[in-house]
Amino acid sequence: MRKDSILFLTGSCAYPTLEMAWRGHTHYSMALAGGVCLCLIDHVCCGMLESHSLFTRCLAGSGLITGVELAAGIIVNQVMGLGVWDYSDMPMNIMGQVCLPYSLLWFGLTLPAMALCGLLRERRV
Repeated sequence: MRKDSILFLTGSCAYPTLEMAWRGHTHYSMALAGGVCLCLIDHVCCGMLESHSLFTRCLAGSGLITGVELAAGIIVNQVMGLGVWDYSDMPMNIMGQVCLPYSLLWFGLTLPAMALCGLLRERRV
């Protein structure tokens, strides 16, 4: 429970911070998405898939983050109509909420996320 809380809070700070650095703005929903993503990466990539290749684990992490972003986009942008982001002009996008270039970015960002999860596992937090 404590580890999940630390991961959620870390993801809740990291995701909006990355977005601020990349886009210059963010939305509070990204804090929730970031927390969920880091917890999922811990449970799936560092837990269930622990014995799989690094490539497979990063691919799973990219899929998890993309899935969370898609769900958040549908809720925040389409259901609530807030229009926080729109990737319609990006290649291989789904409903303007996720796109291939960012999924590839999430593949790489899964590495430091898994490193953090591993550090917390080693310290038995």
